[in-house]
Amino acid sequence: MSASWSIRRRTLLASASAVLLPAVHAQAARELRIGYQKGASLLVLQKAQGSLEKKLAPRGVGVKWVEFPAGPQLLEGLNVGAVDIGFVGEAPPIFAQAAGARFYYIGHDPAAPKAEALVVPKDSAIRSVAELKGRKVALNKGSNVHFLLVQLLEKNGLKLGDITPVYLPPADARAAFESGSVAAWVIWDPFTAAAEKQLGARVLADATGVASNHQFYLGERGYVEKNPDVLRAVFEDAQEKGRWLKANLREAAERIAPLQGLPVDIAEESLRRYDFGVRPLSDAVVAQQQKIADTFHALKLIPRPVSVKEATWKAVL
Repeated sequence: MSASWSIRRRTLLASASAVLLPAVHAQAARELRIGYQKGASLLVLQKAQGSLEKKLAPRGVGVKWVEFPAGPQLLEGLNVGAVDIGFVGEAPPIFAQAAGARFYYIGHDPAAPKAEALVVPKDSAIRSVAELKGRKVALNKGSNVHFLLVQLLEKNGLKLGDITPVYLPPADARAAFESGSVAAWVIWDPFTAAAEKQLGARVLADATGVASNHQFYLGERGYVEKNPDVLRAVFEDAQEKGRWLKANLREAAERIAPLQGLPVDIAEESLRRYDFGVRPLSDAVVAQQQKIADTFHALKLIPRPVSVKEATWKAVL
């Protein structure tokens, strides 16, 4: 090796180091932005305890929690780049994918059919789903309960056009339910448990036998592809906290309830109806999600067919 080449090589290496070091530093300071809903008890617990922040700190990754009122709004945030990952029910990803949003399904919690239900006021004369014909039913449009309502109506010989959907976010839907402006409300926990215990609402039907009610972890495509290590840490923390939560329901409820603005007994009842333990997308779960997508397209609730499989990323866990 000539002396001149050796000098040039050292110069090039020094220049490369000068360029690379700031990039490495920038990567170490990167931030994970998590979209969540106040009703997502596990994420509320993780946020309160800072467990994920501690797990990601050695990687130089900060955590920012961004709250949304419901799944559709969270998906909008994911689509516009306001968050990197989010946690939602079954329907919002389908509406978002049909609208052109680019994200991946990256994991899901076990099915929780008892954690969503169609409820009526305690003094309502309605005793069956079939009796809702011609009545107003409140729901959050594009959420997991949208599919539940469609399935319950179909099971009882009705179509969506046989009722009057009143599309409201949970807080407004509860107000309409309390005032008697709607005959029924299809909603998920902990709102269901709160309506039962605080208002005496009666469950007309839950999702058992008609919908799985999976909860999905979603990620912005670029972030997912570039940060599998961060996502694995997120899921590791979720699994650890999920196991602790189910083994310590009362204590978990006591910690979560004040953060959700709920009495402890309501938070505890809600936690009983969910299961936790994020896992990769199986072919069976993808098929179930595809059925929801096909149903929504047939009802013209989404403008075009979507392929759930094309939005599935299985390489995280």
